[in-house]
Amino acid sequence: MSQYNHTVDTKGRLIIPSKFREILGDEFVVTKGMDGCLFVYANDDWKVFEQKLTSLPITNKDARKFARFFLAGAAPVEVDKQGRILLPAHLREFAELDKDVVLVGVGSRIEIWNKDKWEENNVDDDMDAIGASMESLGLTI
Repeated sequence: MSQYNHTVDTKGRLIIPSKFREILGDEFVVTKGMDGCLFVYANDDWKVFEQKLTSLPITNKDARKFARFFLAGAAPVEVDKQGRILLPAHLREFAELDKDVVLVGVGSRIEIWNKDKWEENNVDDDMDAIGASMESLGLTI
């Protein structure tokens, strides 16, 4: 849970909030995410996700593309003594992370967003319609 604003420095390093580091540990996985953000997984959660991806049928073209999207983009990262990680250039480029970013806790993962993209894509004004569509997925409030 929670949301934090931070910056990526000129070397591509990003401070991970201490609350997130408590959950993630000193080593974890960052990969391409949906909607143009990055997904961050603790190693145990990544293994579960990776196993689901690799169990998809290889004969299904969409399944192969979906697995490639996450697995080829994945990178293990380590937290340094200052609480920072080095985001690989290909992931920074994918998510357009050049300076201001937002880190968001979303269940079993953390998302890293370009701040402008976060504000553009996460507007609260359509929550009634989205809430109604969640009922079809079995979520009721």
